[in-house]
Amino acid sequence: MGDLLNWWQHLPEHMDPVLFQIGSFRLQYYGLMYIVAFAITYGLALYRLRREARFTITVDQLQGLMTAMILGLIVGARLGYVLFYNFSYYLHHPLEIVLPFEFSGGIRFTGITGMSYHGGLIGVVVATIIFTRQNGLDFFHMADLIVPCIPLGYTFGRLGNFINGELYGRVTTHPIGMFFPLAPGPERRHPSQLYEAFFEGIVLFVILWLVKGRVSTRGGMLGLYLMGYGLVRFCIEYAREPDSQLGFVFLSFSMGQLLCMAMILAGATLIVVLRKSRQAP
Repeated sequence: MGDLLNWWQHLPEHMDPVLFQIGSFRLQYYGLMYIVAFAITYGLALYRLRREARFTITVDQLQGLMTAMILGLIVGARLGYVLFYNFSYYLHHPLEIVLPFEFSGGIRFTGITGMSYHGGLIGVVVATIIFTRQNGLDFFHMADLIVPCIPLGYTFGRLGNFINGELYGRVTTHPIGMFFPLAPGPERRHPSQLYEAFFEGIVLFVILWLVKGRVSTRGGMLGLYLMGYGLVRFCIEYAREPDSQLGFVFLSFSMGQLLCMAMILAGATLIVVLRKSRQAP
């Protein structure tokens, strides 16, 4: 038992984030996991499209919608990080928002670092609204199709974060804690990436997948998703290390928790509004 516990606690120290490298080209598990996440979301949506007669869009339209969502996710996640988590820095270094270089103290290649889930969510919603309007589709109808398929992809995205050794949790003395090489200090920390992979990914997916046929309100799945993810992420944030440049933003709440509060409120409001509009004569 002691050997197993020791292996678990030191696992991050033995993980290589690079899958393989040819010359200067490197394929990291992080990027591969996101490809897998997108593929799973598309595969589940295609499965529903072929099994559920209420969804009448074509496969080409689904592929176009997925492409729009991916673009919205990338742009929104980057801009969300800039606005929510490090606005003062990027206000003085605007080129670093879109260029993979750091210009303070010389020019240094860093890659594009810093993405925000909540910004990505906003980007996906905006991209979906634009796509559905351009193609004569109903936004909430498409949300009902796609939303239950999304959470399972988070499992692989968070596993990518774990292998990368980033987004580690707060210091803990519990045996479940791990030693993360990128974390400051020698203490064990919560593997919050794994908590998120399980609860935001698997658990939320199972819940939404089971209730998808029972939600009769058009667009109701989006409201449930916002509330469900917001609640789960809010709780896990207590084990996740706040961003060093922000710390706790309000009282003992992190920026992630404040954004999750907004998600929960938005989801509840959406459900109420959709139900009232359905009941209106």
